[in-house]
Amino acid sequence: MNTIRTTESIRKCPTGIQGLDEITCGGLPRGRTSLVCGAAGCGKTMLAMQFLVNGSVLYGEPGVFMSFEENEQELAANFASLGADLEALTKADKLRLDYVRLERSEISETGDYDLEGLFVRLDYAIKAVGAKRVVLDTIEALFAGLDNANILRAELRRLFRWLKDRGMTAVVTAEKGDGALTRHGIEEYVSDCVLVLDHRAAERISTRHLRVLKYRGSSHGTNEYPFLIDEQGISVMPVTSVGLDAPARTGKISSGVERLDKMLGGEGYYEGSSILISGTAGTGKTTLAAYAVDAACRRGEKCVYFAFEESPGQIERNLRSVGLDLRRWVDGGLLKFAAARPTFHGLEMHLVSMYKKIEAVNPGMVVVDPISNLTAVGTITDVKIMLTRLIDFLKMRGSTLLMLDLSTPGHGEETELGVSSLADTWIALRDIEFGGERNRGLYILKSRGMAHSNQIREFVIGAEGIELLDVYTGKEGVLTGSARCAQELREREEERLRLEEIGRKRQEIERRRKQLAVRVAELEAAFAAEKEELEKSITREEAELRIGEESRDRFAALRKAD
Repeated sequence: MNTIRTTESIRKCPTGIQGLDEITCGGLPRGRTSLVCGAAGCGKTMLAMQFLVNGSVLYGEPGVFMSFEENEQELAANFASLGADLEALTKADKLRLDYVRLERSEISETGDYDLEGLFVRLDYAIKAVGAKRVVLDTIEALFAGLDNANILRAELRRLFRWLKDRGMTAVVTAEKGDGALTRHGIEEYVSDCVLVLDHRAAERISTRHLRVLKYRGSSHGTNEYPFLIDEQGISVMPVTSVGLDAPARTGKISSGVERLDKMLGGEGYYEGSSILISGTAGTGKTTLAAYAVDAACRRGEKCVYFAFEESPGQIERNLRSVGLDLRRWVDGGLLKFAAARPTFHGLEMHLVSMYKKIEAVNPGMVVVDPISNLTAVGTITDVKIMLTRLIDFLKMRGSTLLMLDLSTPGHGEETELGVSSLADTWIALRDIEFGGERNRGLYILKSRGMAHSNQIREFVIGAEGIELLDVYTGKEGVLTGSARCAQELREREEERLRLEEIGRKRQEIERRRKQLAVRVAELEAAFAAEKEELEKSITREEAELRIGEESRDRFAALRKAD
């Protein structure tokens, strides 16, 4: 989140109001008077009282609330619903409520008008509790019977000077005038700081806004900021919190689906990243996100699930049918649902509510289901800007964000909001029509910083949960469902036939080997027999040769030959 830095020397008085001190770089000007103006019902009195209560409770600075419209009992009752015990603070001398009854019909302007009586009463109240902070609510009631603009301006200046001389950090509330910030058109000029509150409706959706119109001697946020009033008081969401200095985390977290983790490089999503899961209706976006939530809760991480389409009970019931029990995580305090129709708030109010919920729970994972429904209360550009701020906010906190986006059939990979560039990982779910049936397919379009799979998997959701199966591709395209089953049967039959053929060939080899062995044996036997005959013949011929030689020798001896 961007921090508005300042080098000025003006002292600040923190309001303790979430977001407001960030916008004002530390709070209201200490020892000076700030003007809070706006139309009826925009939250002026609420802001002023919260400034006082926070001062006494959080910062040990007692305060005086001087009201010209509501008495002490009415104020105590109004703020009890917000958790502020004004009676207890009053008894502890940390707060003083002073109701000054003024009726315009009973006021007549005679002689010189001055605020001496008010100063005496206010001075007494300040000293009674040692106040450091003062609220006057509202300034119009104080000058209701005065028509002289010059005297009014002079008395206002005297009032603000009186407060400054006593070192009071004061808040003065004022009603919005006709074409001006205030009815008299003077207060904003003599105030050191001016906060303008606004409560307007667009497309039948009302949203409160706050703007720091003026802040003497200090830099401050100049945008118009949405703010929320709930049971904890006022919260302001700085809209300029778009930063690109979030740390790049390297840890991985499981998607809850083992095979998807493998497709994502082996270990799942990057921790603290933003994940977009898009698909047409019924493709299983919520189920896939719920598995990631289940995995996060198993790791002991807290999760916040913002549901804009279904109630928590409906989500839990539907997920039980696929073997996922989220109720145990809700009961265990690890999972918080925040369900509301998009039209319940304006877009900025949704962002403020989400910001507060996330701050309160400090989750490791956040789910927004679906982001596409937010277009009911804003343009696509507005939703994209809001999501950008949410992504930056969560990245600074290190929380993982899952955004579910409803795609329009026939638009391929295009998302309605065009937020794919904002996401670190984009998982697309799609219907695959073939052979008279529809099945789901899953693929990863992108995942920054990891070598992810480019394969399409059949995304099967059954009573036992999610399965990612291989698909078959052929001349007729990707095969899923029964076509895939038929292809599997064909492949098994082909495999069986191949094994049989291999067995048959092995048998033929054995048969031929045996035939060859027999033939070899026969040839060896014939050779042995023929060899024996030949050797006998050789032996006879050799014997005959020896006999002939001996005969020639004997004849020669008988003839006495040489």
